[in-house]
Amino acid sequence: MEDKEFSHIDHSGKPKMVDVSGKSVTHRIARAESRVYLPPEVLEKVDNGEIKSPKGAVFQTAVIAGTMAVKKTADLIPFCHPLPVDGCDIQCDVEGEEVKILCEVKTTGRTGVEMEALTGASVAALTIYDMCKALSHRMEIKATRLIMKTGGKSDYNA
Repeated sequence: MEDKEFSHIDHSGKPKMVDVSGKSVTHRIARAESRVYLPPEVLEKVDNGEIKSPKGAVFQTAVIAGTMAVKKTADLIPFCHPLPVDGCDIQCDVEGEEVKILCEVKTTGRTGVEMEALTGASVAALTIYDMCKALSHRMEIKATRLIMKTGGKSDYNA
């Protein structure tokens, strides 16, 4: 197995931002997923793929919040590079007792957008929790994971 090193730590062990100036500009895509468990008292409010609340349409608001988070990732994660976001698509679908949130982000640049995709999916999940917590605190934000990334030195597919 290849011996890998942490990319955000210099030779003396100090944190650093990765220098991407020597990398090629390529089209990059990343897709991440978050899942939110909905207990019965929340699940029963789902109507035609959406939950309407006094605060607004829950999944539509989660899409907006997730998109805003994608654009602010570099402000939240210390060593993320600010990136131009060429595209962002977030979908919320109820599957059984869970909402599956998929966030796909595209850019053309020297570094990938997996942190943006993970951040978008995570914030969309947090938004669903926030908007539904009056119904139940038994919701559970479950796994958030990278599904795929392309365009860098190595591609990934879960």
